[in-house]
Amino acid sequence: MQKRTKTIVAVVALALVVVAGVAAAAKGRNKAVDVKIEKVQRRDLVASVTASGQVQAHTKVDISPDITGRVVRIGVKDGDQVTKGQFLLQIDPSQYQAAVERAAAGVASNEAQLQQANANLAQAQRAYDRTAELKRRNPTLVSNEQMDQLKTTVDVNQALAEASRHGVDQASAGLRDAQSSLRKTTILAPMNGKITRLNIQEGETATPGTYSKDIGTLLTISDMSTLETKVKVDETDVSHTKVGDSAVVQLDAMPDTTFMGRVSEISNSSLKQATTGNATDQAVDYEVTVELLNPPPQTRPDFSATAKIITDSRRNVLTVPIIALTVREDVPVGGGDKALSQGKAPAKQVGQRDAEGVFVIDPKTNKVTFRPVKVGITGEKYFEVVSGVKPGESIVAGTYQAIKDLKDGTVVRSAAADTKKSGAKP
Repeated sequence: MQKRTKTIVAVVALALVVVAGVAAAAKGRNKAVDVKIEKVQRRDLVASVTASGQVQAHTKVDISPDITGRVVRIGVKDGDQVTKGQFLLQIDPSQYQAAVERAAAGVASNEAQLQQANANLAQAQRAYDRTAELKRRNPTLVSNEQMDQLKTTVDVNQALAEASRHGVDQASAGLRDAQSSLRKTTILAPMNGKITRLNIQEGETATPGTYSKDIGTLLTISDMSTLETKVKVDETDVSHTKVGDSAVVQLDAMPDTTFMGRVSEISNSSLKQATTGNATDQAVDYEVTVELLNPPPQTRPDFSATAKIITDSRRNVLTVPIIALTVREDVPVGGGDKALSQGKAPAKQVGQRDAEGVFVIDPKTNKVTFRPVKVGITGEKYFEVVSGVKPGESIVAGTYQAIKDLKDGTVVRSAAADTKKSGAKP
């Protein structure tokens, strides 16, 4: 009897332990998760792309020398306004002037040789004509051999005269080339504009930039009436960008002021990136040109600029916070429930897409349900919602980790309300 009583007590104790465990597990399952809660509301949204670049003139000319020589005079300073045809600088012309004089002498010498060759040709032609007339009157006085010799003399002198003419042409071309080089010693402004870069000083040697344009650049003239900035835009954003889109531009040199801009050009090919590591991980960027519509007079080339390009806008549309949107695997109907009931994760099928959605809160039970949504444009903090939720519905809007771990049926509560109830500072 005593042994039987001990057995009953042990069974009752074990049952109490099991009940306590089950109660603790149930309590753990029913414990609410602290989240941030927001209601689906209507808002005005503006979609934008932000990128950085540098200010530069739409039209500018980098002036490089075509010849080598020492700069003997500079007629402008950095920042000067110049007009087309204005004197900029002078390269030492002495050796090029000497080359012109040598070429001119060569032309004169060849012209003299041509005159002599023409005279010899005329003389040979007259001798041949007189002898031919004499032979016509009296064939016995002149032999055929004499006629052949005279004809050969005419042909030789004619060839010499032709060679002399080519010699004159060649010498004249050399003179024109020397004159061209001499003219290149004086550099004039090719356009109206402002001297925005001056890389040379008197006494330095100007050298053509054979391998690098920057090395040979003497100065730069920029038309400051039209300024622009070229920015790099990622491939995911450039598809939404169009020529004519408005932009707000901020210059680092004037952080308290913004300026309006307009997209004037979008490159058709991507910018070349240096290949390092896995080529598939390289970012693909496109160059987008934003014209500044109201730049202040003190704007200078190479100012750092940040352009916020407005790609789209919506008025009074349903919105959800960006952080609220999450992705869950789109489990196919049939087979998925069976796999879940067996404790196995369903295999993802080829071509199957994950579903984007938000966790909607049941106002009566505070339980969440994942609901797929279709989004439109992206604002700074909110997505446009095209379908999937209704105005006034409560959704989970944070934190990121909480949303990541949420499952259907989880009970949630407002973290802000809990903080306020406990009296803790947020």
